[in-house]
Amino acid sequence: MNKPLRRISLFCGLLVLALLIRTNWLQYVQAEELSTRKENRRVQIAQYATERGNIIVKGGEPITGSKVTDGSDYKYKRTYTNGELWAPVTGYASQAFGSTQLESLEDGILTGNDDRLFFDRTIGMFTGEKKQGGNVVTTLNPDAQKAAFEALGTKKGAVAAIDPRTGAILALVSTPSYDPSRFAGNSKDDEKAWVELKDSEDKNLVNRALRETYPPGSTFKVVTAAAALEHGVVQDINAPTDTPEPYFLPGTKTVMVNHAPGCEKASLNKALEVSCNSVFANMGDKVTRDKMVETAEKFGFNNDKIDIPVRAFASIYDKKMGKDGNAQSSIGQFNTAATPLQMAMVTAAIANDGKLMKPYMVDNLTAPNLDIIEKHDPQEMSRPLSAANAEKVQQMMVNVVEAGTGTGGKAKIKGVTVGGKTGTAQHGEGNKKRPYAWFISYAENQDKTSPVAVAVVIEDSEAEREDISGGGLAAPVAKAVMQAVLNSQG
Repeated sequence: MNKPLRRISLFCGLLVLALLIRTNWLQYVQAEELSTRKENRRVQIAQYATERGNIIVKGGEPITGSKVTDGSDYKYKRTYTNGELWAPVTGYASQAFGSTQLESLEDGILTGNDDRLFFDRTIGMFTGEKKQGGNVVTTLNPDAQKAAFEALGTKKGAVAAIDPRTGAILALVSTPSYDPSRFAGNSKDDEKAWVELKDSEDKNLVNRALRETYPPGSTFKVVTAAAALEHGVVQDINAPTDTPEPYFLPGTKTVMVNHAPGCEKASLNKALEVSCNSVFANMGDKVTRDKMVETAEKFGFNNDKIDIPVRAFASIYDKKMGKDGNAQSSIGQFNTAATPLQMAMVTAAIANDGKLMKPYMVDNLTAPNLDIIEKHDPQEMSRPLSAANAEKVQQMMVNVVEAGTGTGGKAKIKGVTVGGKTGTAQHGEGNKKRPYAWFISYAENQDKTSPVAVAVVIEDSEAEREDISGGGLAAPVAKAVMQAVLNSQG
């Protein structure tokens, strides 16, 4: 072969080699990246080519479905039963706007594309059965969810309820909500509904129970009480403290204002009953910032990886503030911020004798034939306080509800032991905005275990500013949820 032909042959060989390398690179290295790109409509068309599996609540009730769509290359679109009620749980699956929450995180199971469903897909190829999605079975209690939603009504707020014994989430409500069915397709009507919700001042699309943080106000005092007991600042909850009246924030001339009489040298028990700011600011200062941080973090604060499996925003207890900031934070103000889920976790740990179980919302995943392919096992997350100290905080929280001067009387349930704590959290420049109304509580069975711990926040209401309180607005909501859980057990 002459020299020019050899050069041409070598050049062609290099071109063929480059083509083979490029082809293999695309097929094996970049395959997943290319197949999941937003610009690749074939992926989305395949996603809606078959009926999605369902999201199911406790008792076996599906809260989702699928229906055929006309005039589109997407064959099926998602439908929702009581969409506004369940949107904080399901999220949405939209042909035009993607998916969120369980619809997104469990998409592989719901579409049938998960590798764990490979056997079912293979069998279907031989039997001629069309591809089906699996199901996501949640821990949600329909009665508790409905009770929370109806009790909040037109108020802007959220509810999170947990089974303290396992960490199972029983209710997760955010209002005002939205119906995911309104924009599940890709028509002009769907687009209009989406734009209205996306631009709404009420932030309907935000899951307030998981992804909105608020100053927890006086509900945080149970964390400070736990820290004072755990770090030996207080041994006897009925002994007088050394809290003066007036109490000045450490290093300042600023007086910590109380909204109830009898706070001077009040015991920890009495201080929680009538919600003395001065006593808990004093206790937080004596515990010290670093040990307050330690206790708060054991309850879940400063953790940005709490997945249920939807990731919750991190609740914050400041690690760098001064002594005066720590005193204010010890009553749930200053930089302290918490999600409703976080405060439900705090309550659950106290109700469960000091053991915090990891919160979770998915009980199991099933194949189309209902065989379980994955089941959640409850896991301990931490031990924020000892069983003995948890019992002391329980006594204090029961006193808040049962005592004649307690602030949580509206959460009483006849024949049931209920512990609770109110909170009215100031916010805005100069605390001029309407305060947030909080209530945290748990109900106790006769065997001394608690089937439910609840956190309620009401962000805004039609009540006058002076009438806004955790005991007045939020406690009745918590009571309704607790009653629903107790009744569903009976």
